[in-house]
Amino acid sequence: MMSKNIAVALCSIVILSACSSAPQKAQTRLDAAAPIVDLRSGGNYAPPAAPAPTGGGYLAGDGPGADAPSNLDAIPDAVPKAEPLHRYANREYSALGRKYVPLSATGNYKERGIASWYGKKFHGQRTSIGEIYDMYAMTAAHPTLPIPSYARVTNVATGKSVIVRVNDRGPFLHDRIMDLSYVAAYKLGYLNNGSAEVEVESIAVDGNAPVTATVETPVVKVEPIAAAPVAAPVIPVETAGAPTGKVFLQLGAFKAKQGAQSFMGKMRAVLGDGGKTLKLYEKGGLTRVHLGPYSNADEARGAAAKLQSKLGFKPFVSLH
Repeated sequence: MMSKNIAVALCSIVILSACSSAPQKAQTRLDAAAPIVDLRSGGNYAPPAAPAPTGGGYLAGDGPGADAPSNLDAIPDAVPKAEPLHRYANREYSALGRKYVPLSATGNYKERGIASWYGKKFHGQRTSIGEIYDMYAMTAAHPTLPIPSYARVTNVATGKSVIVRVNDRGPFLHDRIMDLSYVAAYKLGYLNNGSAEVEVESIAVDGNAPVTATVETPVVKVEPIAAAPVAAPVIPVETAGAPTGKVFLQLGAFKAKQGAQSFMGKMRAVLGDGGKTLKLYEKGGLTRVHLGPYSNADEARGAAAKLQSKLGFKPFVSLH
């Protein structure tokens, strides 16, 4: 019996030694409980629909393929043409408790919002209309555009525009309006960010007159009347002092203030206007991102439970 106990103890020591000697990978996915201490000050966060590992933001287990073509820039835009709508994929449907009613005609949809992208996790699988998804083709998924159909997608920040063929349904999380293929997101310049604000415009196609795919967005040059440097907005940071009794939720903690500011901006985009304030709080050498205030700790814990599925991690209660 004694020798058996010694053997068990020795095994435990070996296992613990192996764990402690294994290199620790920097945590950039926020799928663990807060706080998030980012020593690299990157603030690389994307919501669960598009988490942000090093080198890009995408769904867990997804990402760029290992054998991506070397000529992604040479892949042409989709060329719109008249196609019959899929018999079944344009019916009313429900996803994640929400009802969707697909449009019945092209050319009458234009919306601005956040687009994400999907890659190797779905590469080779069937889309909503039964076609094989190719992450290196100019395609996209949309909740309500007719499928198949075509859309012009413009990166609002850069003015870069591409044309994609919509042949899949989604996305359904965090009010994203479109999921683009890997190569479409690459050409729009937001692979590493995981998502970007875009404008999506459905293209109406005349059966005998396909639209030219390559579209250059005109650059409008505006000369200011009086050029003057614009100071970057200063985000106030509250420093811990005497206890105030205020209750907040901590979403993240960073070694560098810049990382906290970047993360707070992304949290603002994810959470929207929920009636609570995001603020920076400095304590113990870390700049923390806090949400609140809440009337008491019980209310804060209830809010944390509701936010867990939306953020991909569970905030914890922090008292000021």
